[in-house]
Amino acid sequence: MRILLTALALAALTVATGLGVVSVGFYDTRDTGGALWWAIGGWVLFAVAVWLLRGVGRRAAVVLIVVGAVALGGAAMIGPPTTSTDSARYAWDGIVQVDGHSPYDHVPRDQTYEQLRPAWLFPDAVADDGGHPRCPYDGERISRTLNVPDFTVLCTTINRPTVPTIYPPTAELYFAGVRALVPPEAEYWPFQAAGALASLAVTLTLLVALRRRGLDPRWAALWAWCPFVLSEAVTNSHVDVLGALLVLAATLLVAGGRRLLGGVALGAAIGVKLIPVIAAPALLKRQPWKVVLGAVVTFALLYVPYVLQSGLDVIGYLPGYLSEEGYDDGTRFALLSLVAPGPASVVLAALVLGVLALLVYRRTDPASPWLGQLVMIGGVLLVVTPHYSWYALLLVPFVAMTGRWEWLTIPLALSAGLLIPELWVARLTLAAALAVVLVISALRRRDARGGPWRLASAPLDAAASPH
Repeated sequence: MRILLTALALAALTVATGLGVVSVGFYDTRDTGGALWWAIGGWVLFAVAVWLLRGVGRRAAVVLIVVGAVALGGAAMIGPPTTSTDSARYAWDGIVQVDGHSPYDHVPRDQTYEQLRPAWLFPDAVADDGGHPRCPYDGERISRTLNVPDFTVLCTTINRPTVPTIYPPTAELYFAGVRALVPPEAEYWPFQAAGALASLAVTLTLLVALRRRGLDPRWAALWAWCPFVLSEAVTNSHVDVLGALLVLAATLLVAGGRRLLGGVALGAAIGVKLIPVIAAPALLKRQPWKVVLGAVVTFALLYVPYVLQSGLDVIGYLPGYLSEEGYDDGTRFALLSLVAPGPASVVLAALVLGVLALLVYRRTDPASPWLGQLVMIGGVLLVVTPHYSWYALLLVPFVAMTGRWEWLTIPLALSAGLLIPELWVARLTLAAALAVVLVISALRRRDARGGPWRLASAPLDAAASPH
């Protein structure tokens, strides 16, 4: 009966995921909160499915987790991205590379690569009633800019078409690899499919890792069925899912004593987006030089072909991005700015993160670094409070490895801040997430010391038969 109920809950979550993708307008100003309500419904069904999984035997649970991951991944890619246009930039960077050019050399509006522009990335302008060129309406997906150098109107689905790409080399190789398999006319689905495969790879890695370490494989559902993962890794196909997979691999390799290879995986993860460098403190307790050597050499080698072709232009838009997001003056730190407004929050953030990194380094068990990764990555997200929720994809595998479900409140809070882009919403939801993490963690410690609470074993450790 519990297997049947769990399957029904998964079916409902799958239907809700698909309907949410096709029903929510892409950046559509006419959508009155639909994205928020679909997100709430998805999280409720997710919680029900995970709760029901507690009573399912482990072998049956593994089957449900894998089948559910495949079904949910398919449902998440039946429509275009819903909250981000990043995969349009991924596609353009990939198309340029497949044609033999560096993505760092020219901005999208530069007419140097005009012959490479597919219509779905660069739709034609249309004339308004006065005969003036305008861009066709598609929610807010299509933006208007000017070609360079002839300054004619250019319509594009690529965000920030006037600046160079921001992505490091692992990401660029991923973009090129995906787009090399499909024609330029293929729209959003190639990166959605790639995201679904990467997400499934994380699920399978978690199942194997949990079983080998004598942990409950049902915890893998915290990644495999999570609406946040489905939205950001598949529907919106953020490359951060590749970073999450590589960081998980790095952590497993280092925990297994293969520190040099772990460093290679970490260096490749940092080459996806620089933020995976925050996974380093939990990996440096023993023979740190091997991890550091592997990461530094890998990261440098990945950059070599791009530096040879583009020189210092490989820095891309990173400095402008950090300034744009408010990290240079402290306005982006939603929680810290309450006590240290303006530039003071930058100093406070550096101090807090430095102390956190030191504590994680000193207290992490090298053979079981999952909790250290959870605390380090989750702590950074709470301090930095990024506007873009998909950065939290890096956190979720370690929620699954530890079974500490309460840390999922952090990506939930970041998602709420994305859907309702108001500072008070970000502060309220992130403060609530921090409170939940602290309270539940305290109860877990109390339970471990013989207190009355039953939280230390994590929610999926129910008294079900292992078969």
